[in-house]
Amino acid sequence: MTKTSPYSIEVNNVTKKFKVYFDKPNTLKERLVFWKNNKAETRTVLEDINVKIKKGETVALIGVNGSGKSTLLKLMTKIIYPTKGEIITRGKLTSLLELGAGFHDDFTGRENIYFNASIFGLTRSEIEKKIDDIIEFSELGDFIDNPVRTYSSGMYMRLAFSVAINVEAEILLIDEILAVGDQHFQEKCFQKLHELKESDKTIVIVSHALDSIKKLCTRAIWINNGHVEMDGKVDKVIDEYLKVCK
Repeated sequence: MTKTSPYSIEVNNVTKKFKVYFDKPNTLKERLVFWKNNKAETRTVLEDINVKIKKGETVALIGVNGSGKSTLLKLMTKIIYPTKGEIITRGKLTSLLELGAGFHDDFTGRENIYFNASIFGLTRSEIEKKIDDIIEFSELGDFIDNPVRTYSSGMYMRLAFSVAINVEAEILLIDEILAVGDQHFQEKCFQKLHELKESDKTIVIVSHALDSIKKLCTRAIWINNGHVEMDGKVDKVIDEYLKVCK
């Protein structure tokens, strides 16, 4: 009998490199004339990362901009893939990484609920059972039947978050999206995340809202220059991080 792993996410010896081009030609003429001038540089964004996240843990990824934390989250979703190493996820996964990703601007909010939820694996009948709850949580009211191109960034976030938390995933990945929108809805989102935490969901969140992270998360992983600088209890890690950032 195979023993069930206690981990929802395993990041094993992961390195991620990107090739960055300089003086890249934009037009066909430039490509023909300056084809020899393409200069590329390989940048290592993450190097030899090892992280294991248990089922039911609520974990924050912290670090300054450009440290690699958002890249690590994208690797967990398998939007991008590691240059070396492997990432294993166990359970249905949903993510909020880019505002309105998967939305179609010319369709209404209601229509986009169907599109977005189907991307997360829900059938039409499952979506129909949840659509009233999704709309109610989003607080979009009559705007739900307007094209999403007319939405503000806060309205986009409300709709995206409302769909993501209603697809009953076991793993939820969030990247700074909760910084968008008014204070009332941000507090509502964090309250919902507390409920999901209590229901034994695995949550990984990238955020600069350190006070909110302390209230929500039990563990923090500090990413610094592509390496894990510190991994442990959230209060201790944030305190050490702030000493360096001051």
